Amino acid sequence: MRILLVEDEPEMAEALRTALKRYDIVTDHVRTLADAIEAATEDVHGAILLDRQLPDGDGLDLVPRLRAKGLGIPVIVLTARGDLADRVAGLNTGADDYLAKPFAIEELLARLRAILRRPADVVTDIMQAGRLSYDFDNRVATVGSEALSLPRRELLVLETLLRRIGRTVQRASLEQAVYSFDDEIQSNALDTHVSRLRRKLADADAGLEIHAIRGIGYLLKLAR
Repeated sequence: MRILLVEDEPEMAEALRTALKRYDIVTDHVRTLADAIEAATEDVHGAILLDRQLPDGDGLDLVPRLRAKGLGIPVIVLTARGDLADRVAGLNTGADDYLAKPFAIEELLARLRAILRRPADVVTDIMQAGRLSYDFDNRVATVGSEALSLPRRELLVLETLLRRIGRTVQRASLEQAVYSFDDEIQSNALDTHVSRLRRKLADADAGLEIHAIRGIGYLLKLAR
């Protein structure tokens, strides 16, 4: 999963990024409302974590702007302003959830999972493809009764390909799912992750194949 974090306090932002990374969540961080508007309209994030008190305005102003553009990306407002009136105001602007600071990372993760289950086009929590079963909530891939040992970026590649199984995924889309704005991407890094994942799927007899589509990207499909 790749999310956008809109937070002007560096220490809070770094703490959240570090915590979320442990759960294989790629986090792009911006500090201002203006940068948030630009980043969010790229439509590459699965969700937005949004602080209200930003240097150039109220973070809530982002939500109606996104909705006016037809972007239904889920938004969780994270703020110290947690009284009833503030929560109601946040939800009335179109935010999907409202979480008052301080909060436990476990609660934030639970709320993220909840809002990501709401849209109709989001896959079910556990997906079966070939002999592979993937639990999107817990980030666990199994073939039969055996768990596949996959590092974070291989998991992100697998998730992205599974969500579009049978369709070609453009290289840029895969990179956006796997890397954040701040990551330095080596020219062949993505190919290395895909190659290792392909080999592990084959070794586990998962019944899935990853095909490189020259000049475009990759395709995951059932093995013949």
